[in-house]
Amino acid sequence: MSDMNDWNAKIVDEFRANHGRVGGPFEGVDSMVLLTTKGARSGETRVNPLVALPEGGRLYVVASKGGAPRNPDWYYNLVAHPEVGVEYGDEKYDAVAVVVDDRPERDRLYAAQVARMPGFAEYEEKAGDRVIPIVELRPTA
Repeated sequence: MSDMNDWNAKIVDEFRANHGRVGGPFEGVDSMVLLTTKGARSGETRVNPLVALPEGGRLYVVASKGGAPRNPDWYYNLVAHPEVGVEYGDEKYDAVAVVVDDRPERDRLYAAQVARMPGFAEYEEKAGDRVIPIVELRPTA
C-alpha cells in the first residue's frame, strides 16, 4: 500500500468513527465526504476522503489534486463509472456524479469553495492551464 493510500485509509477510518469529522489537516472542516468509485481500468472499488462544497441543497466535490497538472484518479474513475457512493456525516447514499460543464457555473462554484477554504485559490494557481473540474453528486434515491 502506498503512503497516500495508507493516509487515505486512516482518514476514512477516522471519518467513519466520528460521524464525518476528522482531525489533522481537516480539523474543523464540516463538509468532508467519502466518495466511493469504481476503478476506470481495474473495476476495483476505491474510497477517497474529499472536502465537499454543500450549496443550495446540492453537494459538489472539486478535483483539485492540490493543484497538480493532472486530475486525480478518482475523477477519471467517476467519469468512466458515474455511479458512486457518498458518505456525508452519518448519511450514506448512492449518487450519480455529474461534471459541471457550464464554465460560468463551474467558476462560480470554485469561487464559493475558495471563499469557504482559501487554500483552493493556491490549487488553481498551481494547476496552470488545467481547469480544475467540479462534480455534482446527485442522489439517486
